[in-house]
Amino acid sequence: MRFAVSLLSVLGVASIIGTVLKQNESYENYIIKFGQFWFGLFEHLGLYDVYHSGWFLVILLFLVVSTSFCIYRNGPHMIKEWRTFKEHATEKSLNAFGHQATYQLNSGAENAKQQLIQFLQAKGFKYKLKRQADGSELIAAKAGTHQRWGYIFTHVAMVIILLGGLLDGNLPFKVQEILGHKRIETLDIPESQVPDISRLDTNNPSFRGNMTLPEGSSGNVAFVRVRDGYLVQELPFRVALKDFRIEHYATGQPKSFESDLVIIDPDLKQPITKTISVNHPWTYKGIAIYQSDFQDGGTKLDFKVWDLFSPNTQTKPLAGAIFQIGILGNGGDTLKVEYNDFRKFNIINMSQDGKGKPHNVGPNITYKLRDNKGQAIEYVTYMQPMQIDGRHYFISGMRETVSEDFRYLRIPVDGDFGIDGFMNFRAVMLDASKYPEIARRIAAISLEGKKEPALKKQFETSVVQLLTVFAQGGYSQIAQVIEKSVPEKEREGAAGTYIKMLRVAAYEAYNMSLAANNKPLLPSGDDSEALLRDSLNSFSDMFFYGSPYYLQLEQFEHKEASGLQLTKSPGQKWVYLGSVLLVLGIFSMMYIRERRIWLLLKPASNQVLFAMASNRKNLDFEQEFNLYREQLKSLLA
Repeated sequence: MRFAVSLLSVLGVASIIGTVLKQNESYENYIIKFGQFWFGLFEHLGLYDVYHSGWFLVILLFLVVSTSFCIYRNGPHMIKEWRTFKEHATEKSLNAFGHQATYQLNSGAENAKQQLIQFLQAKGFKYKLKRQADGSELIAAKAGTHQRWGYIFTHVAMVIILLGGLLDGNLPFKVQEILGHKRIETLDIPESQVPDISRLDTNNPSFRGNMTLPEGSSGNVAFVRVRDGYLVQELPFRVALKDFRIEHYATGQPKSFESDLVIIDPDLKQPITKTISVNHPWTYKGIAIYQSDFQDGGTKLDFKVWDLFSPNTQTKPLAGAIFQIGILGNGGDTLKVEYNDFRKFNIINMSQDGKGKPHNVGPNITYKLRDNKGQAIEYVTYMQPMQIDGRHYFISGMRETVSEDFRYLRIPVDGDFGIDGFMNFRAVMLDASKYPEIARRIAAISLEGKKEPALKKQFETSVVQLLTVFAQGGYSQIAQVIEKSVPEKEREGAAGTYIKMLRVAAYEAYNMSLAANNKPLLPSGDDSEALLRDSLNSFSDMFFYGSPYYLQLEQFEHKEASGLQLTKSPGQKWVYLGSVLLVLGIFSMMYIRERRIWLLLKPASNQVLFAMASNRKNLDFEQEFNLYREQLKSLLA
């Protein structure tokens, strides 16, 4: 008994872990969340799929067998106790009861018997009469003996619930995997190429799989995630997505989403159409289809590609779609563009203290740029400018591994709220042929009134050299030059001087780019200074962007996909039935008190012996005994 309770406690703890820890996630997510050591430990314990782990199923099986044996051994005794009135009690045994009393009769025994029977009936007791050998008569009564069924209901309920868990534990696959008849597929290959050894047929008794359907497509298989791989579950019908709809709140957050599904089955004369939504599944042939999530279904994308390190403003168009692969560049510098995800709405809290309201910042695109060596950098680029600290920027983040946070490139918007202003400025800052003109303009302002040609020439040369160094690596390159050529005590002053010269040069470069595009020049003021400061910072950050290309999303044709979860759970109904029985059993054991009363009528001595017993001798029983004792005393007086 204690061992079984201990095992039930283990199952309870395991169920809590299975509820708190999200099950059947990709192993990469677990590694990022827990680290390599704890990931390995939790994997060894089977905590990523608790309800299908071997030790969990073994405990279920052991408890089913042991509890069934317990019912077989004790059930008949409990039923016998429920049925019996215990009318074989003797006067000696009744006198030994702790709760008993004796009354003297003032009337005949037959009249007293009728009074006692009426009393028992009024109190809800069932009774049975038995004539004793000495001429006395015993009235054995009972109430609340249904409490005995609580034991049976509780144990039967446990067996049924545990059997339901075994039915949904995918035991057939476990056995086939041990025998080598099935194997988990770990390669990311098309569904049509998955071998038969990694496929489950339509007779599989239980499974929980996922299916992603873009609008207008259909499928007849579900993918069952198992440990670090997956299995392909064949379906006895085909599911088609006719339409997918999603509603949003004013902030852009999803409010509700639903799918119009069509079931195509050879057993049907015509397809069946039904709409499902969150918490409103559709069950067909024992397979429940849930609306679990939604994602991109292959949105078509149009980009304007900027070469960040080219001294011109020419762009190239690039078209692609989510889940497809594009090409950038040529020769040895060719990059593959892997379009991973598109999100039309992004709800972000942009306040510094985190107390502001989240709002929609518009669409973004997630993609990877992979070189010829297979090394990839992941990018996330937002289509619309975002407001940060009162100013607006185009945002693009990059990271080299999924365990890292994104590092963002912030490009300030121009007067037209576009990105062209910075890109034109960038081109001028990279064009060495523009440096002499920039230096001449700065010298004309800084050395106004001075007629020393040598000084002017030296000043212009210094500006050109500064712009050349900055164009090679931004502020980091300037810092390296200062460390190599300037004494340590003078470095701070030199850095301040260079930054001031850069801001003046940036002002001239920005105005040159504006003039070349017939735009009004920058006015003097704080806004222009902030724009130049942000532009210089963005120019310097370009060298850490990891790619010479900036993909500006211009247009998209949104296509959504519905995420479906398909489950076949034959044990579900048994678990529900067991739960009902468990509630009835616990209620019976806790709230129904078994009470027994014996009334022995002794005509020879003209007395009545009253005895009472209960399975729980608590305060309620004491009060009830005292009440009945006084009532019988008054009744028989």
